[in-house]
Amino acid sequence: MSAVAILGAGAGGLSAVTELVSRGHEVRLWNRSQNALDPLRETGGVEFEGILGEGLAKPELISTDLKPILEGVDVILVCLPTIAHSAVASAIADAGVTSTPIVLNPGHTGGALEFKNVFKERGMRSPPIAEFSTLTYVARKYRENRVTITGAAKSIRLAALPGGEEALRRGTELYPAANIVEDVLATGLANVNLVLHPPCAVLGSAWIEATGGEFTFYVEGMTPGVARVMKSLDDERLAVANAFGHDLPHLIEEMAALGTVEESDSADGDLVRAISGGEANSRIKAPDSLDHRYYREDFGHGLVPFLALAQIAGVETPAAESLLKLGEVLTGKDFQSGGRNAQKMGIAGLDKEGLLQKIRG
Repeated sequence: MSAVAILGAGAGGLSAVTELVSRGHEVRLWNRSQNALDPLRETGGVEFEGILGEGLAKPELISTDLKPILEGVDVILVCLPTIAHSAVASAIADAGVTSTPIVLNPGHTGGALEFKNVFKERGMRSPPIAEFSTLTYVARKYRENRVTITGAAKSIRLAALPGGEEALRRGTELYPAANIVEDVLATGLANVNLVLHPPCAVLGSAWIEATGGEFTFYVEGMTPGVARVMKSLDDERLAVANAFGHDLPHLIEEMAALGTVEESDSADGDLVRAISGGEANSRIKAPDSLDHRYYREDFGHGLVPFLALAQIAGVETPAAESLLKLGEVLTGKDFQSGGRNAQKMGIAGLDKEGLLQKIRG
């Protein structure tokens, strides 16, 4: 068993605490905000319910002080929204960590590249870094001390940057459902949220503002028109992947592998039926505002890095470009400059061969 530092006390981090404590790992939990940790201390740990059972998971240590959380651990598991990756990478670097393996759960699109670039910009050696394509759980934190887990990945992609073999080993130890793939393009371009969230967030924005998100995002918000836009975006994702030599499955095949779409609904390509029929996502409400992470994260840290990769690949992506522009107009935010752009991933100015050399060594 491993000593694991889990960074992040949102639904993903608390789900990781639940599973890894139950499997006998020594778990420490860190979060930047004291307010998120106080209810857990009062309870004595993380209350949980859902597909992993019901009970109380007790970490060895709960703290906002990163150094004691990281000291002597075997692996750092980052379970934070991707908009926090740059800041937490800086915090890990400030703590002097250069050899402890880091596993991003999730990395989404370009996470490992951005993490490594933070160390490079500081003139520091990067620790071994691996990333999952998406979060290994479907979960929500409806109460501050309790996580409701409705899904756990049955099969999920895991890849590392060059030199990340130990991070891969630790990732598969923590999550036996992990499947090691060739490179971080095969994880970053398999990010299902990149395709799932922007079409629904743009086309459902009026309903979101009118109701405060009082509808089911993946059921009531999943209409034939939304599905057509989603398929167009998914086709662009697959074309970019193919340009880099990866033959990735379509969205619903990937979701079926994760367990968020039922196997019986994945065969005929009907996006509406498959996504709205997925039990894990069926009760999840829509964003409550246009400041929700489905906008802040999946546009600036989903579409933006995707478009950077598409430009390097030489693939046209009109659906992705249109959704990003509309997302910026809707929210009033500049996702391009504020998001995970080519400069922040350390890939600005690279051609396709240069990028492949960077990620494969």
